[in-house]
Amino acid sequence: MNPYVLAILLSSLGLGTTLTFASSHWLLAWMGLEINTLAITPLMAQHHHPRAVEATTKYFLTQATAAAMILFASTTNAWMTGEWNINDLSSPIASTMFMTALALKIGLAPMHFWMPEVLQGLDLLTGLILSTWQKLAPLALIIQTAQNVNPSLLTTLGILSALVGGWGGLNQTQLRKILAYSSIAHMGWMIIIIQYAPQLTMIALGTYIIMTSAAFLTLKTLTTTKMNTLATTWSKNPVLASTTALVLLSLGGLPPLTGFMPKWLILQELTKQDLPIIATTMALTALISLYFYLRLCYTMTLTISPATTNSITPWRTKTTQTSLPLSLFITSALGLLPMTPTILMLTT
Repeated sequence: MNPYVLAILLSSLGLGTTLTFASSHWLLAWMGLEINTLAITPLMAQHHHPRAVEATTKYFLTQATAAAMILFASTTNAWMTGEWNINDLSSPIASTMFMTALALKIGLAPMHFWMPEVLQGLDLLTGLILSTWQKLAPLALIIQTAQNVNPSLLTTLGILSALVGGWGGLNQTQLRKILAYSSIAHMGWMIIIIQYAPQLTMIALGTYIIMTSAAFLTLKTLTTTKMNTLATTWSKNPVLASTTALVLLSLGGLPPLTGFMPKWLILQELTKQDLPIIATTMALTALISLYFYLRLCYTMTLTISPATTNSITPWRTKTTQTSLPLSLFITSALGLLPMTPTILMLTT
């Protein structure tokens, strides 16, 4: 892609998200989301591959549907209350419609069906942008409107997403689909706590972005998109294979890794709010998710590739990719748990 065009698209991505962050008016927030969608569409279709074009079309249609719902809901709210302010969402119909549209935007269950399919058709870097940056603007709107939304709707969305994210990933062999279901599960954890402690949602979002970035950048370095090619990584790059196994366990939420921090704090807060059944359900859904991370770890570190591989054996040449972002994200994904008191103090 032409570097000037790429620069314009990336700056538009930044502009769209910043516009949504800064706006207190529904039309401006909607405009930011639209700029975001239109900026990432060419990035998704840049390889001119039928799968990429199909994924771009699916993504565009779902995002356009969600944007139309947001516009309709904001008009309904303005009609009923005479207010365009984001914080004045007093109409229950409009608030439910908003939440449904924003859930469709970020891929919460049961509006998640587009997410694995779209991610599967993209290359790893665009997939990384879709899984991390594209979640920021809708989540900012959800945090602002969460207090006006029916609590049982948020709880249902959270539990369903955590369950679907765990179950959907169990039978997958494509790594991008596994990461898509992982994203759905993490979004569920963020939504379940948003009405009680929004700062924990921010912490969970931060750790999710760090761990997902580490996972995507690792797969990009190893040029791997399927599970059976993971078995060849140990002989190719043993250090990266072992740190990747730890990153995957961090995504699963095992102590003493970074991924344990948000789960621990969220379960603690749910217990404080006298919701032991919801807390137990969320802990059990984390176990389902942990199974497929363990499966990936097993494939990567405990199996040696057989003499006849089902995949093309990659050349064992030195990579020309920059390893600084990868090393930074991996270090953060493994060692931030001792910083929990500092992070809590900074966010509360």
